[in-house]
Amino acid sequence: MSDGSVISPQGFQAGGFHCGIKRKRPDLGWIYSEVPADAAGVYTTNQFQAAPLKVTQESLAIEQKLQSILVNSGVANSCTGEEGLQKAYNMRASFAQHFSLPEHYTAVVSTGLIGTQIPMEKVKQGINQIPFHVQEAEQFGRSILTTDTFIKHIAIELNIDGQKVIIGGAAKGSGMVHPNMATMLGFLTTDAKVDQDDLSDALSEITQSTFNMITVDGDTSTNDMVLAMANGMAENNPLTKDHPEWQVFKQGLKIVCESLSKMIARDGEGATKLIEVEVKGASTNEAAQKISKTIVGSNLVKSAVFGNDANWGRIVNALGYAGEPIQLEKINVYLGNITVIENGNPVSFNEEDALSYLNQENVQIIVDLNQGDSDATAWGCDLTYDYVKINAAYRT
Repeated sequence: MSDGSVISPQGFQAGGFHCGIKRKRPDLGWIYSEVPADAAGVYTTNQFQAAPLKVTQESLAIEQKLQSILVNSGVANSCTGEEGLQKAYNMRASFAQHFSLPEHYTAVVSTGLIGTQIPMEKVKQGINQIPFHVQEAEQFGRSILTTDTFIKHIAIELNIDGQKVIIGGAAKGSGMVHPNMATMLGFLTTDAKVDQDDLSDALSEITQSTFNMITVDGDTSTNDMVLAMANGMAENNPLTKDHPEWQVFKQGLKIVCESLSKMIARDGEGATKLIEVEVKGASTNEAAQKISKTIVGSNLVKSAVFGNDANWGRIVNALGYAGEPIQLEKINVYLGNITVIENGNPVSFNEEDALSYLNQENVQIIVDLNQGDSDATAWGCDLTYDYVKINAAYRT
């Protein structure tokens, strides 16, 4: 569904608008389910977890259900002490009251500047304005952005138990994006009926091969999470790991997460290209993931791709310091379908062909270790002059 979003599944509403946290752009968004939804979440590994993460984790811990999510951008409510924590609780209480819900059926999410107190009066006034704004997914997508240059949403349709099931998603992320969650937010909705424990396990596993396989700049943020809600309104038989079509649902969830991940990587601050690094023939999945993330995160590799420079030495260099055992004489390296290393030795290639290949928007680097049967793919972006320009003046 090319125009799909978090409201494509049955029973979900969403919207967003400007409440005054930012100067002009939309800065308050929400998602609402007509019925309580089984829910799951994954969170940043940064030791400084922002107040909204703590409150949302508390909400999920009580009953593993959510019915609404409130998101603000512009201020992260991170490193704001007890006052910031109380404001996060206040956000949850105010939004839950608006929909007449138990407080623990509400999640709160913030993104933006660290160390600034959130202007609660503006947030509360914004909550009161929700009935006067059109409910639309595009405005929700805009309301959660910070330095992003485009909204990120998708939905796919599945057939399970003879019923149409839809999985929708939205995300934000542009800078401070690094494996193991980063300054990114992801929101997944589905009208499938899914066992909560199995939904949680699937989300954690899929996050490892999607959201945790992207990097923009090596910085891991304090606020980031992915939340999934399954409200069951498709009326399929409950999906569990033992359901004959469990893998159909799980693959659909992975497609949504991977698509959003690639959008985030492509929208890296100042980026002009999406870089995909595929590592094949590794001895373990962990080794393949580590090597692919190391290569795509290398500033020298990222700079070479920006400059259309087929400098394979930088790829080999990153491969060498990834910390995984390699057998140099077995390694093959490719830029798209151009071989640059074969059996550990450089191969003559046409520089003009390589320049032409690197001059396109999507660049693929393939490393075949020939040491096993495991593989992994990581996504990132090139490192440009604009990245420094954007981040040098982020606060001022």
